[in-house]
Amino acid sequence: MSVTENNVSEAMREGVGEPAGSGGTVVPATSRAERFTSHDVEAFEVPGGREENWRFTPMKRLRGLHDGSATASGSATVEADAAPELKIEQVGRDDERLGVAGVPSDRIAAQAYSSFTEATVITVPKETKASKPSTVKITGPGEGQVAYGHLQVRAEQFSEAVIVLDHAGSGTYADNVEFVIGDSANVTVVSVQDWADDAVHVSEQHLKLGRDATLKHIVITLGGDLVRVSPTATFADKGGDVEMLGLYFADEGQHQEHRLFVDHAVPNCKSRVMYKGALQGDGAHTVWVGDVLIRAAAEATDTYELNRNLVLTPGARADSIPNLEIETGEIEGAGHASATGRFDDEQLFYLQSRGIGEDAARRLVVRGFFHEILVKIGVPEVRERLEAAIEAELEAVGV
Repeated sequence: MSVTENNVSEAMREGVGEPAGSGGTVVPATSRAERFTSHDVEAFEVPGGREENWRFTPMKRLRGLHDGSATASGSATVEADAAPELKIEQVGRDDERLGVAGVPSDRIAAQAYSSFTEATVITVPKETKASKPSTVKITGPGEGQVAYGHLQVRAEQFSEAVIVLDHAGSGTYADNVEFVIGDSANVTVVSVQDWADDAVHVSEQHLKLGRDATLKHIVITLGGDLVRVSPTATFADKGGDVEMLGLYFADEGQHQEHRLFVDHAVPNCKSRVMYKGALQGDGAHTVWVGDVLIRAAAEATDTYELNRNLVLTPGARADSIPNLEIETGEIEGAGHASATGRFDDEQLFYLQSRGIGEDAARRLVVRGFFHEILVKIGVPEVRERLEAAIEAELEAVGV
């Protein structure tokens, strides 16, 4: 097992190396504090795959999303089964609320922002507690089609809600998703990527927390040919608390990539990141990159990030890179942990020694591996669906 565990008290950068499947030198990463953002597509160079932000991504499988050749030929459909307290609107590009949670940080996100024609805005009114979880289903444009989208969740001050974004269907889809969490609001969001086998989905998600706001942000990735989700969390004022959780399961030939950035720029905020993934089948590839930046003004920050990967069969590959950058010594705590490995032989032996067959023992190990994430999902329907999906994945390879 390859393990990296660190509790750090000084600036740390890592993750420069060779791009997957290509030779040459990778463009070194700079400080995340200097990250370039823009709504202008042409402000970004066309990535070639050697840049730090793209070195793990199979560029040819992006179907032209990165170089401007993927023009919109269809549209995604958005359907909502929402709590009656929530307000759902379809708005034009000129709506002044759009874009307040963050600015695109790569060319595909900028292309998506420049290309959508209509956005969905979901508002949880001030001092309102939603009476039930709300589900928003986003269905791709269809096989061979390309679409761009934009969705914003707005939780006004002192509101509470649980919202599930359920992605399904076929085609090529790129979008920006915004979460604007008002002062003292408490929101749980579950973003499920359960695409058909042909689908390509590239999403930049912008999380902006107000004073004393709490956000639980959960990413579930199961389907699709290539899925790349990039959540960025920022704090507008003191007291923000974000928990970023993720669960992913990659099959033969699938590429699943999660790139997180937590930007601590104000004092007295907290972040916790925990992602777990499993891989099986030849060519299954997962990438997790977790960047945390604690700026000089962000005193009393408390942060920790963790990633675990379980490789179930030969031929699968997991890349895991935690990055922590600290510009002040006045913090509550900061650290990260990353591990990738196969089944724990001691766990299997323990279970088999108590009369449990090998196949059943392996399934128990995998279920136990994901349990820590599953119990944190506050929507029983989603949790049961994920448990069934994991079981189906294990049955597919006889685990």
